[in-house]
Amino acid sequence: MQKKDQSPGFATLCIHGKKHLDKHVGERPIRAVSTPIFQSSTFAFENVDHGAAVFRGEDASYVYTRLGNPTQAALETEMAYLEKGEAALALASGMAAATTAVLTCCRSGDHIVAGDTLYGGTHQLFTQTLPRLGIEVTEVPAQDPRNFERAITKKTRLVYLETPANPTLVLTDIAAVAEIARRKGMPVLVDNTFCTPYLQNPLELGADIVLHSATKYIGGHGDTVAGILVGKADWMMQARMEILRDVGGCISPFNAWLLLRGLKTLPVRMDRHMENAMEIAHFLGYHPKVTEVIYPGLKTHPQHALARRQQRGFGGMISFMVAGGREAGKVVMDNVQLCTLAVSLGDVDTLIEHPASMTHSTYSEQDLVKVGIDPGMVRLSVGLENVEDIIADLRQALTLI
Repeated sequence: MQKKDQSPGFATLCIHGKKHLDKHVGERPIRAVSTPIFQSSTFAFENVDHGAAVFRGEDASYVYTRLGNPTQAALETEMAYLEKGEAALALASGMAAATTAVLTCCRSGDHIVAGDTLYGGTHQLFTQTLPRLGIEVTEVPAQDPRNFERAITKKTRLVYLETPANPTLVLTDIAAVAEIARRKGMPVLVDNTFCTPYLQNPLELGADIVLHSATKYIGGHGDTVAGILVGKADWMMQARMEILRDVGGCISPFNAWLLLRGLKTLPVRMDRHMENAMEIAHFLGYHPKVTEVIYPGLKTHPQHALARRQQRGFGGMISFMVAGGREAGKVVMDNVQLCTLAVSLGDVDTLIEHPASMTHSTYSEQDLVKVGIDPGMVRLSVGLENVEDIIADLRQALTLI
């Protein structure tokens, strides 16, 4: 029996959360255990005065699903709860979340400092699109917090981190960078997609904004595209009522419901992802055709101690290199039978891909080398299959090199 002063565990929080029992209109109260999907584009007012009060911001009633929806609100409440933030904003994709965050913090003439290893879409946003809007970005090696301090200028308005980084699994010391940014008076955003709130809570380490490509582990089944921001309530309201309102990257009610469903199994799935990943990392580490394995859970990872300090687990992502470089890597990826050759990650299926030509094709050849993305690197998003079957598939593909 749980004591009154005992905090519930993470799995309990994921399943029960704030307990959104529906009490919608009708002759009898409807107390749905599963949050309903409010598949409505617009919501009715009681009268003209009610509508006017809503538009003046004096009444919090729903107006239009682009600005908010009860199913979306349920997801936002749960994500803020799990990330230990005041509020959240759910959006149409991870890139919609990144763009919304940047445009909320910055305007023409401003500057961002970011880690130099980022998801390829984020890198393209920073190097191609934002400069057209007059926003400049400096990308720095993320292993050393002092690199961020050296790059900050009087025009800097945001520090943007991705840790662990995609696909190099480089880590950034969140607390150290947050301390630097606090002294400089600017917010820190952390892309927490790889870890999820189960393994890492950047806000507790001093960050101001957390970003998730919820397409990945939050959804967990490869059937949803979405993004989520978590942080201070006033910042989230600004992001909603300025950037989301005007740019329109809204999440659909059905996708919000899929993510709510995904949250219920998040810790169970993450435990299995990590269990499988550790076994596969050890298998690859001893395979004669594999020249390097990158996984924070291995003691050979140069930042293993940092991973142990700021994370509660090592995640389900592995990168590795094979003898023979890019062509040998192609042989492996073209000959797997159980693993699926596909981008994205965090799916129940094991996904394998070639970062240099796929997810990070937005990087030039020079930039790939600079940030440590080897042309022969293979990225593996470890799924939930029986681990011996995943290992057998990788073994047979590696023998063909």
